[in-house]
Amino acid sequence: MEEIVIYWGLFIASAIAALAIFVLLFFISAPYGRHIRKGWGPSISSKWGWIIMEAPAVIVFAVVFAMSERKDLVPIVLLVLWMLHYVQRDLIFPFFLRTNKRMPLLIMFFGMLFQTSNTYLQSRWIFHFAADTTYTQTWLISPQFISGVIIFIVGYIINRHADIVLRDLRKPGEKGYKIPFGGMYKLISSPNYFGEILIWIGWGLMVWNWAGLLFVFWTIANLVPRAKSHHKWYKETFEDYPENRKAIVPYLF
Repeated sequence: MEEIVIYWGLFIASAIAALAIFVLLFFISAPYGRHIRKGWGPSISSKWGWIIMEAPAVIVFAVVFAMSERKDLVPIVLLVLWMLHYVQRDLIFPFFLRTNKRMPLLIMFFGMLFQTSNTYLQSRWIFHFAADTTYTQTWLISPQFISGVIIFIVGYIINRHADIVLRDLRKPGEKGYKIPFGGMYKLISSPNYFGEILIWIGWGLMVWNWAGLLFVFWTIANLVPRAKSHHKWYKETFEDYPENRKAIVPYLF
């Protein structure tokens, strides 16, 4: 069987799974972080669970690039932007947190499965299946690439600032939850998720292919329901939670 057939089969399966996850997560909150609960089997330290879960995004992308004959400027730029996000998320972010909760091994496994398949879809198209005339140097001045880079960077800044605000809520060794303030927290409960959605919308524009679009949909399918769960949790936990905040999109929802 040719690899391209396997590629599109995996793409279709991933799209169906994303749709199912999108619906399911509005009824069941993924059991990690503040939504951790019993009944999901053995667990692992959330820091190490996060590192293992996110590792395929770094490893697979790097391996596919190393095996590719495409070492032109545009693929290298896309590699750098991808790694800018995922090296930080995999090797820095877990140690940035002040708390160390538990993560079910089942959640870690599903995260690894997604990262492996998604990273294969993203990287293999860029470095192999895309037409030779696609990612030439003129791509860097195309409207979709320029707008994508801008949205990617804006999302990255929002995401990182939100993480810093959350981290600074607690002193070293301190436990418990508090209401975050500052930055986009003035408007929404989950600016870290909003920023991540912007990051991958930007990526989808930069790569301008079906795999990039699927990643945008996966990100929305995962993070919008979780942001709604966070928002509900904040309102139920804190009587003085700001009424004007929305869940994930300023002024809308």
